[in-house]
Amino acid sequence: MWSLVSLSACFFLPRHIPLSWIERAIDPAEQFYYVWLQVMIVPIVYNCVIIILRTCFTAIGLSYLPVWLTLDYVSDLMYAADMTVTLHTGFLDQGILIKDLTRLRKRYLRSKHFMWDLVSLLPTDFLYFAFGFETPLVRINRLVRIPRLNEALDRMETRTSYPNTFRIIKLMIYIFVLIHWNACLYFALSNYIGFGSDQWVYPNITDPMFASMRRQYFYCFWFSAQIFTTVGDTPLPIREDEYLFMIADMLIAVLVFASIVGNVGNVITSLRDRDNVFFPNHELVKAYLRSHHVSKELRQRIDNWYQHLHINKKIMRENEILQQLPLHMRTEIAVSVHLPTLSKVTIFQSCEKSLLEDLVLKLTPQVFSPGEYVCRKGDVGHEMYIIKEGKLAVVADDGVTEFAVLSAGNFFGEISILNIKGNKSGNRRTANIKSIGHSDLFSLSKEDLTDVLSEFPAAKRHLEEKGRQILIKMGMLEERAEVEEVEAEKVETKIERLESSLEVLRTKLARLMVELESSNRKTRARVEQLEMRVAVLHIHLPPGEEGGEGGSGREDGVGGEADWEREEAEGEEEGAEENGGKQGGNGDNDVTKEGDGESTKSTKDETERVAVGNKFDLKDSDCLKGKESDGEKIIEKGDERPGKGDGAEIEPRNQKHDGESVDKEYQRRLRRKRRAGFKLKENKS
Repeated sequence: MWSLVSLSACFFLPRHIPLSWIERAIDPAEQFYYVWLQVMIVPIVYNCVIIILRTCFTAIGLSYLPVWLTLDYVSDLMYAADMTVTLHTGFLDQGILIKDLTRLRKRYLRSKHFMWDLVSLLPTDFLYFAFGFETPLVRINRLVRIPRLNEALDRMETRTSYPNTFRIIKLMIYIFVLIHWNACLYFALSNYIGFGSDQWVYPNITDPMFASMRRQYFYCFWFSAQIFTTVGDTPLPIREDEYLFMIADMLIAVLVFASIVGNVGNVITSLRDRDNVFFPNHELVKAYLRSHHVSKELRQRIDNWYQHLHINKKIMRENEILQQLPLHMRTEIAVSVHLPTLSKVTIFQSCEKSLLEDLVLKLTPQVFSPGEYVCRKGDVGHEMYIIKEGKLAVVADDGVTEFAVLSAGNFFGEISILNIKGNKSGNRRTANIKSIGHSDLFSLSKEDLTDVLSEFPAAKRHLEEKGRQILIKMGMLEERAEVEEVEAEKVETKIERLESSLEVLRTKLARLMVELESSNRKTRARVEQLEMRVAVLHIHLPPGEEGGEGGSGREDGVGGEADWEREEAEGEEEGAEENGGKQGGNGDNDVTKEGDGESTKSTKDETERVAVGNKFDLKDSDCLKGKESDGEKIIEKGDERPGKGDGAEIEPRNQKHDGESVDKEYQRRLRRKRRAGFKLKENKS
């Protein structure tokens, strides 16, 4: 099928068109595609109107048969050309326009759109040989192209500058086609029932008044329009067929009437919304003025201002209208509309383009009425003005004497928004400016200019220098103040530099403090891990090494032997005290620091050594392996409570277990072993 379409397109296209043009891809957003859609409206509307007309009004069809056949096959050729255009139309894939013809053909040939296009071009005209030329209904498949008509109308609606008017026209076209079809069906039904058989059907065509083809069509169209618009009286139906036809027409008429009312209402609402967006809401303002009993003179001035806006189409809400557009598009629109006006300002001449593009977005349109003051002498200047249209007068305090007249392209108030030091006027207005007639101005506020110049420091210095030159020419700049300003700027620059350096140092100090704290935490954790490992290594040492280490911790000679004897004696005394303590109650758990003449410090050292020995020797005993944890608790208790004796450290453990006598016996044997090991070491030395 594609080969047939391409062959027919190549055959009917002019010979001077190169083949490369036929093989190129078409962008659906370009002008050629838009124009082609408008061209395709003609054959589609032709088939929608003429096929049913020739079918029902056979006299019209047969009278102009050569014309109809020629138009039929021209429309078929346009259908075939439209398939070729659609085949070469590109599409977007992830935002990129696809122009590869192979992909375009594959996509189109596999789509439903191709199937409908193919159905609309089926050669049903061969059925003329079976039914005759008086039955053009065989070409009814050409109406399948109606979606193409909708696409063309939608494109036109988006591109037209008057969309509301176009919507009304499109609605009227749809209604016309609907009434046309109903008129044709009414004439066919009258022919079926019999012309002139009753009042409802079309009158007898033998009557010369109703015999002409033009009269037949116009009468039927008028009859259908009466039914759909429910305007006027129509003859009452008599036969069942007539009743069914009228019922169907009335139901369709309800939908037509609803669509007309709805569409017209939407158009009116859209027009009102457009006016509200373009212009301030006058109704709300008038209601506010009435409720607050504003003077009639002021209300008249406000009404005149609104009237001037509407008559001359002055737009006051540019930012609101364009806020839906992307920023770069708004910038381009503002540049094309306002940049020539902004470039006329002396201080902005020779500025970089990016600065001007940011400034044009800040311009605010204002409209002043005749006799209205734009600014008065002595007022603080918060904005500058650029005259777009109209004339303004520089007047004296009496408001009558005119010193100068400003026209389109002039500007004033530019010095007040730069805030230049040494300005004798002190950023106050130096003259009275009054609007002579209706004047259109653009205002640029000091805040907007400051925000923009904060991103362009070089432009800021350039504008301030230009402003100083203007003030010097006017004699409005104090040189001493200018020198003081330069010195103040130097001091401010130094202060800013110091503040920035101080801020950097604070940041570094805070970073170092955080690193130090983190290092301390890591060191403490490492020390705790090492202590735990040392404790584990002490627990797993052999008994001989434990004794050696314990002995090496003591003093050599008789003093060391005396210590072992004293420990044994203390153990015996402890046993005696415990026996007495059992009879007298809980008793004292602490061992006094007196008795052997030893100081508190020596007693503490001995307590620690005994506790360590107990921990190591507990490991050697098979019967007391379960006591190892208690030995560790004794070590901790001995460290926390200095000055306590051996008995004070052993007693809490014995209170927790039932085998107290076994523990005491074990301690006495342990002391004897240590004493023997100490003597053996002394003999070896």
